[in-house]
Amino acid sequence: MADSSFDIVSKVERQEVDNALNQAAKEISQRYDFKNVGASIAWSGEKILMQANSEDRVNAILDVFQTKLVKRGISLKALDAGEPQLSGKEYKIFASIEEGISQENAKKVAKVIRDEGPKGVKAQVQGEELRVSSKSRDDLQAVQALLKGQDFDFALQFVNYR
Repeated sequence: MADSSFDIVSKVERQEVDNALNQAAKEISQRYDFKNVGASIAWSGEKILMQANSEDRVNAILDVFQTKLVKRGISLKALDAGEPQLSGKEYKIFASIEEGISQENAKKVAKVIRDEGPKGVKAQVQGEELRVSSKSRDDLQAVQALLKGQDFDFALQFVNYR
């Protein structure tokens, strides 16, 4: 019988991020504490730009956006937000959405699988994803449970379960 396998990836649904951003923008435009302070959130190329006239308000915009992301099922580990920066009279925060598993992060995950996972489970890095294979589907499910229990500083999803 052929080996069963699944891929570990770190991907974010761009449409869900867009929906969260639009919901945050709508809430910011309607909230009383954001009236007449130049508060806004929008795409700026591949980054997300949040701006307001004070550091507290720009941090509040980030908080609103994070809340919307969580409600849409997007891990906050995928959001890489910078520190508030003063630009003229406005504070700005640039945030980006991290996708893909870097080589060193893939090696960390593979090491956890090798050290703590069931015997006979193989993990191999393939570009920005990690393929995990085994003869036993139960072992693959044990690996998924093990990885869900770990606290990595990046988001993981399991796809292509065969």
